[in-house]
Amino acid sequence: MILTSENYYMQEANREYLSVSQYKDFCGTLGKPPCEELALAKLNGEWEEEMTTPLLIGSYVDSHFEGTLDLFRAQHPEIYTKQGSLKTDYKKADEIINRIEKDELFMKYMSGKKQVIMTADMFGVPWKIKMDSYIEDICIVDLKVMKSLRESHYVRDYGLMDFIRYWGYDIQAAVYQKIVEINTGKQLPFYIAAASKEKETDIEIIQIPQEWMDDRLMEVQKNVPKIVALKNGEICPIRCEVCDYCKRSKVLTGAIWPDNLLGEI
Repeated sequence: MILTSENYYMQEANREYLSVSQYKDFCGTLGKPPCEELALAKLNGEWEEEMTTPLLIGSYVDSHFEGTLDLFRAQHPEIYTKQGSLKTDYKKADEIINRIEKDELFMKYMSGKKQVIMTADMFGVPWKIKMDSYIEDICIVDLKVMKSLRESHYVRDYGLMDFIRYWGYDIQAAVYQKIVEINTGKQLPFYIAAASKEKETDIEIIQIPQEWMDDRLMEVQKNVPKIVALKNGEICPIRCEVCDYCKRSKVLTGAIWPDNLLGEI
């Protein structure tokens, strides 16, 4: 299957290719437990994540910089007034865009080729990536619009974590870097161009340390065989029992202890 912007997110492409978002559904991150049954439900078209206001703000900003805002408007008319302006809850998106575009360095990192698709066989399976800003032979850049750039997240056994490791963006960095290297023979640095949704938008260009990416890539290699077995139906998936999919499909089989309510995070 040859990937294009039109079919990149389709179920057929997701079944044929492994992606970072799919990997994180199966394996989780420090901030989100894995749910193998949810991952398979998504692949089978049985579950779609709800588009919340924060997600729509981020998607609006993404669409602006990738040049697909007209398509976004057609797909999400609910965020606009009858006069065609953004509703109050979504006006922050334009404020974020205006703040980003005032910064010369931020725009320099966002000046690469937009939404570049690459595929590669890695660890015995085909992968797909789609880059926000690919500056050929120089770097890979991914745009992130976050609640806050400096909020710390507590993780049991790890302590306080930054948003990058908490949400697994170091995993994304590792996979993107390796797939670009497979395609071009060059190992490029990976940057996150980050902006916050706070009252005053915070912005930063954040370089992901190479040792982080090296560590995450080893973890990916270790986890891929199980993902393949799950996608092929060779083993049964494990439920997380805390995601919305598990809540909706839960069937009680007995009582639990209070400690079970705390989960793994």
